[in-house]
Amino acid sequence: MTVVPAGGDAVDLILQQWARERPDLDCSPMGVIGRVSQLQREVFLAQRATFARHGLDAPSFDVLAALRRAGPPYQLTPTALMRTALVTSGAITQRLDRLEEKGLITRCRSEADGRAVVVSLTDAGRTALDRALPDHLETERGMLAGLSAADREQLAGLLRRWLVSLGRVPDATPDPT
Repeated sequence: MTVVPAGGDAVDLILQQWARERPDLDCSPMGVIGRVSQLQREVFLAQRATFARHGLDAPSFDVLAALRRAGPPYQLTPTALMRTALVTSGAITQRLDRLEEKGLITRCRSEADGRAVVVSLTDAGRTALDRALPDHLETERGMLAGLSAADREQLAGLLRRWLVSLGRVPDATPDPT
């Protein structure tokens, strides 16, 4: 029977078991990926509960937040929203349909280019986002409470470096609205 040392987690147990069963393999990547996977689930559950309190879900929050971050007049093209959310055009269309039904966004033809569609944040959408955002930040703060400020900064830096090494860098192409 394998015993997890004090302060250890379920991934430590898995790593010990693999070390016993397959000592010929370096299973250390599981130490990072396994924990990231577990944290992803914890973050998902916490955010789902937070957004539900505000009548939103994570995809809706992401669209509203992208529009809000764009600044006045709080408009982006569906393509820009698709790039921000890293989803397919079909997925962004579904998100926009749901948000438009709720009156949180509108879609109209661009004044600059009548062929292009512009997505705009409505007053109701801005209000919904502005109400949810402090609660969302408090949820995230609570999830990080076990880490010092220096730990959080170091972790953010490591995760940034990892994402950049995987090619996850923002597209600097301006959004023509």
